[in-house]
Amino acid sequence: MGKNAYFKLDVQDAGVMVQIVPPEDGGKKLEIKEVTDYLDMKGYTSYKLKELNEAVTIATQEVRQVYVGESRGIYENEQMETTISSDRMLVFCRFHAPSNQGKLMTEKEILEDLQFRNVTQGIDMEAIHKFLADRQYCTNYIFAKGIPPVNGEDAWIEYFFNTNHNLRPKKNEDGSVDYRELNTISRVEEGDVLAKLHPAVPGKPGTDVCGGPVQGRQEKSLKLDFANNITLSEDKTEIYSNVTGHASLVNGKVFVADVYDVPADVDNTTGNIVYDGNVTVKGNVKSGFSVTAKGDIVVEGVVEAAFLSAGGQIVVKRGINGMSKGRVEAKDNIICKFIENATVVAGGYIETGCILHSKVSAEADIRISGKKGFASGGLIRAGNVVEAQTIGSAMGTDTQVEVGVQPAMKVRYEELNQNIADSKRNLDKLRPILVNFNEKLQRKEAVSPERVQQVQLIAKNFKEEQKHLIELQQEMKELHEKIQLTSNAKIKIKGTIYPGVTITISDVTMNIKSERSCTRYVKERGEIVARPL
Repeated sequence: MGKNAYFKLDVQDAGVMVQIVPPEDGGKKLEIKEVTDYLDMKGYTSYKLKELNEAVTIATQEVRQVYVGESRGIYENEQMETTISSDRMLVFCRFHAPSNQGKLMTEKEILEDLQFRNVTQGIDMEAIHKFLADRQYCTNYIFAKGIPPVNGEDAWIEYFFNTNHNLRPKKNEDGSVDYRELNTISRVEEGDVLAKLHPAVPGKPGTDVCGGPVQGRQEKSLKLDFANNITLSEDKTEIYSNVTGHASLVNGKVFVADVYDVPADVDNTTGNIVYDGNVTVKGNVKSGFSVTAKGDIVVEGVVEAAFLSAGGQIVVKRGINGMSKGRVEAKDNIICKFIENATVVAGGYIETGCILHSKVSAEADIRISGKKGFASGGLIRAGNVVEAQTIGSAMGTDTQVEVGVQPAMKVRYEELNQNIADSKRNLDKLRPILVNFNEKLQRKEAVSPERVQQVQLIAKNFKEEQKHLIELQQEMKELHEKIQLTSNAKIKIKGTIYPGVTITISDVTMNIKSERSCTRYVKERGEIVARPL
């Protein structure tokens, strides 16, 4: 390691000179301010700053000397400057060389100087001895270090079931989904461990160089939060399921809903199913029947022209054939092998192998995966992304695909359009009656009291309808502004998109006129544009 440049005084009868000693082996050059500060402190002010600065600047190969004042017969001893860091965890000491005939500091004097500055803890004797053995000037030494605190470790909870509502089904190498082996719903058996609390580890305070306490980051504690059907261990670090059911985590709280098992089909032998927990159907859900659950619904077979409603997820392992009457809706995700002639609504995402002549909407994404992964006919509406292998058909099947607006918002937008049209029609019906009545009054024609009362009621209804129309138009304006601001929505086609498909991104629509392959559609500068995948 190189030595830094430094300076020292040479006190002679003829005057006092400052000697600038150059650095060695890549050491640092001097800063002119360090030299002038020292000289000013010692009372040597007769130097010429320009001459001193030149000496400091060019002192790289040999010692330079500059006259700084008359001799007073005083020799300067070695001097230590001490700086304590703002957090009082480090003490930096910097030494200035003694003049000729000046004295060197001893270990005792260094320690006394540190004690005078209240530095009593963490003194590094090894660093002091290193300096005393090989003195280097204008160089920072760390002579004391505080003891840093040990930060506490936060408590954390390890869950032994799926807590990610956005988890997608596992896919095979060819991109298809094995609907017999799904990992999105966490089935647990009675006695299973659901979660384990790893307690917080307390920290330890540190000490600064002056002996003061230094507090570390305070650890955060947690506790297991859970609902019914769950047992807490004696040491309060583990929870177990009391029943066989489905586990879920909602806002940090563990729930286990027991499962209502239907051993075969939902049909005349079972009637409609309504259950507060989760429902598993080993067979099919037959036409005309319904399954309503506050939790998840899993159907091992097919859903026909039936009604399914879940507060959680819905998994249909063999698909949905709604026969133009079936409706499946979930507040969370919907996963099924296929969707045909049905209405399907998800509050999360939809994952399926194909969609045929159906009305399908998801607040998040719709992904039509697998080898074929096609959608043809009907309406497909997603808040963010629609992804498929093929959309439309070579026959030009009318297919609508919409992204960029959450389906609930889109439905409300359409409702507002209809309500505004209805309100205007109502006003158009009432307006001629009021105009005709006013004309009679202006002509001073006789009007019966009954007619006056009737027209007054009509006028009241007219004002209320006008107010209602203004409210609808304001809501429509605000909703339209939200729709225009949507971004990052896209439609991705890994295979082919055919003519006959109409795509909409937020408030812009495009009719597909020719086949395209491996394309994504996005909205840029108010227009829909096609980009390669």
